[in-house]
Amino acid sequence: MIAPLPKILSNSEKVFDFVVNEGHGVKGLCDIGIQSLPKQYIQPLEERITTSIVITDDSIPIIDASNWDDPKVADQICEAAQNWGFFQVINHGVSIEVLDNIKETSHRFFNLPTKEKKKYTKENSVSSNVRYGTSFTPEAEKTLGWRDYLSLVHISDDEATSFWPTSCREEALEYLKSCDTVIRKILKLLMGGLNVREIDEEKEELLMGLKRINFNYYPKCPNPELSVGVGRHSGISTITVLLQDDIGGLYVKKHETNVWIHIPPVNGALVINIGDALQIMSNDKYKSVEHCVIANGSNNRVSVPIFLHPKATSVIGPLKEVLQNGEKPIYKQILYADYTNIFFNKGHDGKDTIELAKI
Repeated sequence: MIAPLPKILSNSEKVFDFVVNEGHGVKGLCDIGIQSLPKQYIQPLEERITTSIVITDDSIPIIDASNWDDPKVADQICEAAQNWGFFQVINHGVSIEVLDNIKETSHRFFNLPTKEKKKYTKENSVSSNVRYGTSFTPEAEKTLGWRDYLSLVHISDDEATSFWPTSCREEALEYLKSCDTVIRKILKLLMGGLNVREIDEEKEELLMGLKRINFNYYPKCPNPELSVGVGRHSGISTITVLLQDDIGGLYVKKHETNVWIHIPPVNGALVINIGDALQIMSNDKYKSVEHCVIANGSNNRVSVPIFLHPKATSVIGPLKEVLQNGEKPIYKQILYADYTNIFFNKGHDGKDTIELAKI
C-alpha cells in the first residue's frame, strides 16, 4: 500500500507552492518523508525511459586524452561528435581530487537549510547570474522533473566572489579553472574538423563567450519508474563538459534511432556533449542529440555540467569555413539571445528548438 502524502501536500497547488515558491525543491519533499510521487511529477508514458527502448550492448566512445597532440585523439573526438554527439574523455589532466571536491561541494550546497538556498531563487537573488531552482522551467512545464539545481554564470572572478554562494564559490571557481585547458583543447580539435585553423578572439567569443556551471541534485525518488530527473532535450550550448557521480542515470538517444543508451559512470572521466549552437555552426556535421536523466529510487545523485555558450550578442549560423567549398547552409543566421529565450521559455521537448533555426 502506497502511503498518503503529508497533509500539507494534499493538493497540487500546495505541492507547487511548497516546492517552487517556498524554495524547498524536491529535496524538501524527500525531507518531509513523502512515500508516493505527487501527480505533477508523474510523466506521461511516452516520456518515460523503459527497458523496451534501452539497449545495453552499446555505449558512447571513451577517448584517452593523455596525449592531446596525437592525431588519433583529434580523429576520435571529431568522429564521436559526428556519429554520437557524446563522448567521454579520460586522462584529461583534471585531477581526481578536484573532481571529488566539486561533487562533495554539490552535496554540501543542497544540504543547506532552505532559508539559505532560497536567497538565490529568481525572486531573491541579488544577481541574475546566480539562480537556485527546481525542475527546468516549472511555470511552463506540464510535468515537473525530479531535480533541484544551482546555476552560476561566470562573468569574472570578481563578480563571482561578490555574488556566488560562499558555500561553493571557491570550489566552483577552482573547478572552472581546472577544466579550462580541457575545454580549449576539445574546442580546438573540433574546430580543426571544420577547417577552422585558428581560434582568434572573435571565434573564442562565439564558442565560449559565456560560461555557466550548474550543480544538479537528484534526490531519491519514491516512484522513480513514473518520473524523470530531466526530460529529453538537446543542449543549446556549443559544448557541455559534464562530471557525473558513480550513481548513473544519464541516457542518450542514439542518432537516427528511437533507442536510448545509458552513459555509464567512469571514474575520473568527463562526459562531453555537442550542443545545438555547434550543430548549427557545423551545418549538421556535428550532432546535438537528445538526452535525459532518469529518477533514482536508491541514491541521491549529483552532477556538475559546465556549459560553454556563445555570447548573447553573437549571431550564430554555419561557419564560413564550413561553407567555403560550396556547401549549402541548412540554418539561418540567428541572434543567440533569441535562441536561448525560445529554449528557456518552454518545457523540454526533444530537439524542437533547433528546427526553428532552419532555413
